[in-house]
Amino acid sequence: MSDVQIGLCGLVVLFVSIALRIPVGLALIGVSFGGLWYLMGWGIAWGSLGLIPYQFSANWVLSSVPMFLLLGYICYHAQLTQGLFRASRLWLSRVPGGLAVASIFGTTGFAAVCGSSVACSAAMGRIAVPEMIKHRYNPGLATSTVAIAGTVGALLPPSIIMILYGIIAQEPITKLFLGGIAAGLLTVLGYIIVVIVRVKLNPELAPSPKESVSMQERFKALWEVWPVVMIMFGIFGGLFSGLFTPTEAGAVGAFLACVVALCKRTLTWDRLRSAVLETLLTTGTILIIAMGASLLTRFLSLSGAGDYLSSMVIEAGASTFIILLIIVLIYLLLGMFLEPIGAMLLTLPIVLPIVDSVELNLIWFGVVLTKLLEIGMVTPPIGMNIFVIKSVVGNLVTTGAIFKGVFWFLVMDVLVLILLMSFPEIILFLPEKLG
Repeated sequence: MSDVQIGLCGLVVLFVSIALRIPVGLALIGVSFGGLWYLMGWGIAWGSLGLIPYQFSANWVLSSVPMFLLLGYICYHAQLTQGLFRASRLWLSRVPGGLAVASIFGTTGFAAVCGSSVACSAAMGRIAVPEMIKHRYNPGLATSTVAIAGTVGALLPPSIIMILYGIIAQEPITKLFLGGIAAGLLTVLGYIIVVIVRVKLNPELAPSPKESVSMQERFKALWEVWPVVMIMFGIFGGLFSGLFTPTEAGAVGAFLACVVALCKRTLTWDRLRSAVLETLLTTGTILIIAMGASLLTRFLSLSGAGDYLSSMVIEAGASTFIILLIIVLIYLLLGMFLEPIGAMLLTLPIVLPIVDSVELNLIWFGVVLTKLLEIGMVTPPIGMNIFVIKSVVGNLVTTGAIFKGVFWFLVMDVLVLILLMSFPEIILFLPEKLG
C-alpha cells in the first residue's frame, strides 16, 4: 500500500473504533501511533508519542482552559449565578412565557462566565426548571428551554471550544471571542422569539403569572446580580482593554470568582475542592483528546492523506457552497453521536486544510463550527444537554418530551446558521473593528 492509502485506512479504522464506543482520545492516540509505526518504524512512533503531545500541551495559551473551567465550576458550586434567574424572572414577569425567557437570560449570563454548555444547563436546570414547573409551565417547554439555552455557553466568551480551535487553527483567540458575541446574541434572540411565539399560539404552555411584582422588588433583585456582573466586567474589561491576554483572563476570572464567593460567604472548602476536582477531570479529558488530535495531524501529514483529501475536493470542482454544505452535514451528523470537543478535534486535521484551500475566513469558520457543534448538543440520539437536564429533573418529564420541545428551537438554530453563513459580516464586524 502507498502512504496515502495507509493514511486513509487509518481514518477508516479511527471512525470504526469510535463507532464501537472506544473513547475518542484513546482511538486517536492508538490509530495515530499505529499509523506512524507502520509508516516510519517503531522508534519514530515512540518518539512522536513522547514529543508531539508534550509540544501541544506546553502551549502557553492552553493554560487558559483549566482556568476558565475553574471559573465556571466555582461560580456553580458557590451559587453565584442564582440571582441571575430571579432578577430575570421579576423583570420579565409580564412577557409571554416570562419564566422561560428569564431562564434564557439567566443561562446566557452564566455562559458569559463559564464557557461550558453542560455546566450552564446543569446549573440553570436546578434553578429554573423547578420554578417553571411550580408555575404550571409545560414540562417539555421548561426543560427544552434550559437545555437549548445552555448551548449559548460555547458561543459567548470565554468559550473552551474557541480557545482550542484558536490554538489548532493558529488564529487570535480574542478575535474568535469577539466574533462569537454577535452569533451568541443572535442565537439568544432567536430562542426568545421561539418561546414568545409558541406561548402566544398556545397559552396553556405557560400560564400568565398571577402575582404582582413592584418596581422596588425588581430593583432589589438587580442587586443579587452583582457577583456575575463584577466577574464579567473584570474579565472583559481587562481583556478588551489590553490589560491582560485571553490566556491570563481565565486566571483573573477564577481569582475574582473566589474573591466574590468569599465576600458572599458561599465558598467553603468542600465546594472549592469539588470545583478543583471537576476542573482537573475535565481538563484531563480535553487534553487527552487534544493530544490525540495533534498526533493524528502528524500522521495525516506524513502519510499525505490530508493533502490528498484536500486536493480531491478541489479537483472535483465543487463550489464553496457545496463544500460548506458537506462540512455542515458532517458536523450535524457527528454531533448526534460525539461530544463537541471530541468531534472538533477529531475532524479539524482533515477539515482545516479544505477550508483553507477555498480561502474561507478562519475566524468566521471557527464561530460557525462552534454553532454547529452546539446544535449537536441537543440533537438525538445522544444530545448531551438533554440528558444533563433529564438527570437534573428526574421523573418530572420524559427524555422524549425534552427532545420534542427542543425541535422548535432547532428550527430557529438552522435559521440562525443560515444567516451566519449568508452574511459573514455578522460575525466579522466586531473582530475587524476591535480585534
